[in-house]
Amino acid sequence: MITGHIHSLETFGTVDGPGIRFVLFMQGCLLKCKYCHNPDTWDLTGGKDMSLEEVLAEIEPYVNYYRSSGGGITVSGGEATLQAHFVTELFREVKKRWGLHTTLDTNGYNEGDKIKDLLDVTDLVLLDLKHIDNEKHIELTGKPNERMLKMAEWLSDHNRAMWIRHVLVPGINDEEEDLLRLGRFVGKLNGVEKFEILPYHQMGIYKWEALKWKYPLENVPSPTDEEVQRAYDLIGLGSKQKVLES
Repeated sequence: MITGHIHSLETFGTVDGPGIRFVLFMQGCLLKCKYCHNPDTWDLTGGKDMSLEEVLAEIEPYVNYYRSSGGGITVSGGEATLQAHFVTELFREVKKRWGLHTTLDTNGYNEGDKIKDLLDVTDLVLLDLKHIDNEKHIELTGKPNERMLKMAEWLSDHNRAMWIRHVLVPGINDEEEDLLRLGRFVGKLNGVEKFEILPYHQMGIYKWEALKWKYPLENVPSPTDEEVQRAYDLIGLGSKQKVLES
């Protein structure tokens, strides 16, 4: 019996891919992002085990909503690719049974060739690029960014559909040169259907407090609308962004 280590699930997601979506959050992550709003997903031994059939039974009552809205299923985390075999089988089965659109939400900390079976049954990848500068990426997440950039390039080389998302944190990843570099990197990729800046927020701080952990960005404010627009302008996708979102 195929089982996955699950953190939680959401039956009517609207921000993690097109349409209305079933969102499955996998347990476990190797990054330790300072702004993470789900630090309770980090622990590789937390969460609960669910069989493939148990997850499919959670999806089935809502299939018509997903299908009629142009939605489907998104698997997120934690980091979904740490359980690539389970997610691969889940995606295969929802396509076989209901023809649903599949989206993988990932930080890219896995190599494309190693999860090719999963990517072959994935219609859309939501790729979170956290920092273009390697040393600053290590400071922010605890890991270098080489694998993330290689994942983006693998998806580009294989012409896979992706949305790239970037959480903008004042004082962390909003320096002009870093945003210009990010724009140059994203601008050369194939398959990017959408680029989105997500303004940093502190909505997950209560989870850090529940874990009795000190929140590392406690005094960092959310970016203003003007700061977000400045970042878009520096990244320089401008007219391309409008095309992607139209």
